[in-house]
Amino acid sequence: METLEFIIYPDGRVQEKVTGIIGASCAEVTAAIEAQLGQVLTQETTSEYFAQPVQHSVTTSAQATHGDW
Repeated sequence: METLEFIIYPDGRVQEKVTGIIGASCAEVTAAIEAQLGQVLTQETTSEYFAQPVQHSVTTSAQATHGDW
């Protein structure tokens, strides 16, 4: 589940936390919001940022028996 969490502090700072988005696409998701909020002071990446989507592959092999010759 993709989640954007915002904490707004009394001094006007906004902390944004993104969870559930694998890879660097979280930057695309938050770009428009960050442009409206103002200047980004710091960014911290999480392990989800560096994770790669799981790709499933199926490998088959054929084995000839003595009777197939």
